[in-house]
Amino acid sequence: MRTTSSLAEVRAALIEDRTATISRIVALTSDIEAVDEAVGDVATDDEHDPEGATIAFERARVAALLDQGRDHLGEIDAAVRRIDEGRYGACEQCGRPIGAERLAARPVARTCITCASGPAAGR
Repeated sequence: MRTTSSLAEVRAALIEDRTATISRIVALTSDIEAVDEAVGDVATDDEHDPEGATIAFERARVAALLDQGRDHLGEIDAAVRRIDEGRYGACEQCGRPIGAERLAARPVARTCITCASGPAAGR
């Protein structure tokens, strides 16, 4: 189990990551709004306009990055809650400790490496 001081350090790193993730979400939201505005300014026919496919691809790419950012923000918030509730570092599936190396690489991890690589991991 982690010490109180190391949990405080993990929590601080998660809060820093949260701030950066929110900034990324704001920037991506602005990007997607700019793409939408550009599409609204021009009458494009995605099917026949060579630029239509590029615009559709760019919007899909930015939307996917935005979804990833929002998902990551939720993971960060859940990890902070686990710290605050004293559950951080315990696997949510088997209850065993999550390895320090895994938590160092992925501080938002909810499962130990065994459970993460098991048959249910792909679900």
